[in-house]
Amino acid sequence: MRYDLNLLPIFVALLEERSVTRAAERLGMTQPALSNALARLRLMLGDQLFIRERYGILPTPVALAIAPTIAEALSRLDDAVLGQQAFDPATTERLLTIAPNGYVEFVLVPAIVARLQRVAPGIRLRLTPYGNDLSETGVVSGTTALVLGRIIDPPDNLVVQHVMDEGLACVVRADHPTVDDTITREQFETLKHVNIVPPGRMRAGLFQALAQQELKRDVAISVTNFFAVAEMIAVTDYCATLPDLICRRLRHDPRLKVLAAPVDLGTFPVEMAWHVRYRHDPAHRWLRELIGEVIVELSREHGRQ
Repeated sequence: MRYDLNLLPIFVALLEERSVTRAAERLGMTQPALSNALARLRLMLGDQLFIRERYGILPTPVALAIAPTIAEALSRLDDAVLGQQAFDPATTERLLTIAPNGYVEFVLVPAIVARLQRVAPGIRLRLTPYGNDLSETGVVSGTTALVLGRIIDPPDNLVVQHVMDEGLACVVRADHPTVDDTITREQFETLKHVNIVPPGRMRAGLFQALAQQELKRDVAISVTNFFAVAEMIAVTDYCATLPDLICRRLRHDPRLKVLAAPVDLGTFPVEMAWHVRYRHDPAHRWLRELIGEVIVELSREHGRQ
């Protein structure tokens, strides 16, 4: 029996997207063309494969059973083909989409872009929001090159790499009326606080640390990104608890002062994840290595190594 290998990526797209419309958009096909391909898939594999539901399609037990084998076969083909392709960062022109969380966008992305400008001017980045649902970033379907942040409960088709650990410190305004060069536990619990929402995957780190230390925090206002915190702290008597690398940047603002937290809040991990199909893609692999180098340099600059 002859198999149409062109149908296998369509099977994977339908399985991952759980929607004919989204799968067609991902593959650059019309919906009628994809429906026709699905009909051929059903004939080839001898099963309905996907059943229509109110909000999309649901894979059958047969589809779920054969999915790992098909995904692994396509991954091996990608490895064999992409591994042979030449890649020159100095001359390649390519657009790559990444999904950094708010912390990574503030701390790491500027340094990553600066490095790309020097060594790979033809490689452009497009940033897409990194929310609480990894599937919304596009990394689960492979339309996004990678995500950077806190990765919790990743699906089987993602490769996750730990890239660094980050600590936490406190920020208040420089002329704060009650806080001098240190902040006590009592002051921390008495002050009003600025919170970052949506906290995304960092929520687990900070909120769990506070709970473990039985440290109370009276949140007066929540803002949507780290860029707003400095302005909020500078004009109030509030306090913010932020990642160390962000605090190190805020040290340059004369309106603010950075203090050690009143108790040890530990660290939280920063991770990078990408679709298995990009394990050996030369451009993707090079970008991941570049990001790792940028993180090492930042760590050295701040005395972490």
